[in-house]
Amino acid sequence: MKHLIVGGIEMPALGLGTWPLSGEICRDVVRAALESGWSHVDTAAMYANEKDVGAGLRAAGQSRDSYFLTTKVWHDSLDPDRMLKSCEHSLDRLGLDHVDLFLIHWPNPRVPLKEQIEALVELRERGWTRAIGVSNFTASMVREAQDLAGGRLAVNQVEYHPFLSQKTVRAALEDAGMALTAYSPMAKGRVTEPQLLRDIGKRHGKSEVQVALRWLVQQDNVAAIPKTANPGRLAENASIFDFELTDDEMAKIGGLARPDGRGINPDFAPDWDRD
Repeated sequence: MKHLIVGGIEMPALGLGTWPLSGEICRDVVRAALESGWSHVDTAAMYANEKDVGAGLRAAGQSRDSYFLTTKVWHDSLDPDRMLKSCEHSLDRLGLDHVDLFLIHWPNPRVPLKEQIEALVELRERGWTRAIGVSNFTASMVREAQDLAGGRLAVNQVEYHPFLSQKTVRAALEDAGMALTAYSPMAKGRVTEPQLLRDIGKRHGKSEVQVALRWLVQQDNVAAIPKTANPGRLAENASIFDFELTDDEMAKIGGLARPDGRGINPDFAPDWDRD
């Protein structure tokens, strides 16, 4: 397993996304993930599954320092008092005394960014999270947030897959010393469609999904959090570290990006960068 250094700590480059899993399905797949060697799980207050994620973590019976856990605060709770409460409630639901990474889930311009960042920093100082970051921030937002944080932000979690370039955000993250975590890395299943990914997969004895995930984690400072509700898929999704894409293959996969490649775009989203 490849690891990234984020905020001075190690984060596995491959993690289990849990949206929109809940109940027994969520508990079972989280437990199965940890039992089969996964060590990075991603959740959020908005997912309404933190109790189930926590139950799955406990069912796996592993020590707290053996896995990396991310959660997030929703965009309606970004004023400092509400953010602190959100983190406290998340910890209660998870049954933990700290998470490894705590993120602002979506930007909210109605709350001064300076106040949001100060609250994030306080959470880290309290020991409720080991690292802090943001999600769905544009390049300009990343630069402003990292400046306000004095370089303490570790990650920007954004939609990223072969159909969405994100080159502007990636450049800003590199300048800011931050990593990118790719959510929706399989583009809601669309990565199974291009003949290019099928052909590359045949050359390596891999599926289109494995090729797409490998393309992501082979990039510097990029992690991916694919979601699956099927424990049987965990082994396939994790089998991406025993082969390497060529520079030509990496470039051709990147060439699949297109202006309409974004799949996640709620009405409260920011004005995205035009790559």
